[in-house]
Amino acid sequence: MTETGNNDDLKTQTELLDRVAQIEQQISMRIVGQKTVIRQLLIALFTDGHVLLVGVPGLAKTRLVQTLAQVLSLEFSRIQFTPDLMPADITGTEVIQEDKLTGQRELAFMRGPVFGNIVLADEINRTPPKTQAALLEAMQERQVTIGRTRHDLPSPFFVLATQNPIEHEGTYPLPEAQLDRFMFQLVIDYPTAEEELEIVKLTTSDNEAELDAVLSADEIQSFIQLVRRMPIADHVARFAIDVARATRPDAELSTESVEKWVQWGAGPRASQFMVLGAKAHALLEGRHAVEYADILAVAPGVLRHRVRLNFSAEAEGRTVDDVIQHVLDHVQNITDQDRLSAEAPEILRTNDAS
Repeated sequence: MTETGNNDDLKTQTELLDRVAQIEQQISMRIVGQKTVIRQLLIALFTDGHVLLVGVPGLAKTRLVQTLAQVLSLEFSRIQFTPDLMPADITGTEVIQEDKLTGQRELAFMRGPVFGNIVLADEINRTPPKTQAALLEAMQERQVTIGRTRHDLPSPFFVLATQNPIEHEGTYPLPEAQLDRFMFQLVIDYPTAEEELEIVKLTTSDNEAELDAVLSADEIQSFIQLVRRMPIADHVARFAIDVARATRPDAELSTESVEKWVQWGAGPRASQFMVLGAKAHALLEGRHAVEYADILAVAPGVLRHRVRLNFSAEAEGRTVDDVIQHVLDHVQNITDQDRLSAEAPEILRTNDAS
């Protein structure tokens, strides 16, 4: 934390930890397991980022987002993406309205479902690129433009998009410009046997848990600012940058495997998101400064949709997660060696003095 207002920041961090514990407890009343995914969603929320959720049907992706919105007491909107969805169906449009007193007609803007605090873009890859692109300005600029008029979106503004990874017929893969707007790509996997039993018991009874609102929009904004004030040492930020650069073929830090498997790697936005995510992760872990472990915790979600593999990787059965883990191990090994090299002169001086 900065020296100015240090006590206030410590108090705010304590409040954040208390609220996060309440949020996770409330969500667990409706959602079984998925603790890592829930924590990553909260990290994205407190860094003002967006999330792409990937998982097969039936894993409660929509239910998770709805539950999160209810616990956070935020305005929730759901957009079901279909092949016939038009951009105006997302952003809204101008319609002619008649003033009953004067009889005059004028254009009035009717807001679309994108005007919410938490927007669920369900099955986003089922709509054509023209409609997908309608989210671009909203996600990046936090506004939409209709005609010549710009309309600001509410704050906070959090887009959670879902995507089915196994069904590709009749779908439209998200273009890289759209993917890069998402902070995280999170994978929702199948539950364990014990978790699935709990899910069946929870969803086949007539008892629906009543959830309490834990966090307001103003409080979320204050926590977003707290994350921004979180200190990070240059060598830790450099670690995040090295991870991003090591994913790029022909870069100084890349390995032979990266050059063999990767078509293109992550850009500078990945470094920014890793640092921001690491700051939030450190806060939620109760620490007052960012460590390497925080970068490692958020790196897979940040890089998963920013590293594009080539045919060689697919032919060898390599996945994006395999390559990301290879890169993390490589950069961590280099960092450990550099640290040992820097400490060696001090050790020698100590031995000579003895």
